[in-house]
Amino acid sequence: MNRIDLEEMEKMLDLAEEAMHHAYTPYSNFQVGACLRTSDGEYYLGCNIENASYTPTVCAERTAMFKAVFDGKRSFDGIAIICSGNNPSFPCGVCRQVLSEFCESGMPVLSSNRNREYTVCTLGELLPHSFGIGDLKA
Repeated sequence: MNRIDLEEMEKMLDLAEEAMHHAYTPYSNFQVGACLRTSDGEYYLGCNIENASYTPTVCAERTAMFKAVFDGKRSFDGIAIICSGNNPSFPCGVCRQVLSEFCESGMPVLSSNRNREYTVCTLGELLPHSFGIGDLKA
């Protein structure tokens, strides 16, 4: 895992904000954008996409992750998330579990509000007892 410095975090936040503007949120009007950085330096952007029946709604973090996995990426250095709300947007429980499938517990997660006030923590801090491949073994 490569180290992500403050300059890189700001760049990722810029890209996440760009992605946020692509969100489809006719029901909540709560936009979220994400920028996932692969260990080889590529960026994958995602936005939240709502659905009238709510259950099929997908979060920005999973959109970015699924795009990256589709392209064969399996190693990630960090994720930046920004939302249109007043408080920083953290990944939901489902997104935390999806991230834990491919990312190390020490991966930084930058969570920001619309004013770019952000918090940085690790994936392990967000999901301290994740369910993984080791839990499937008898």
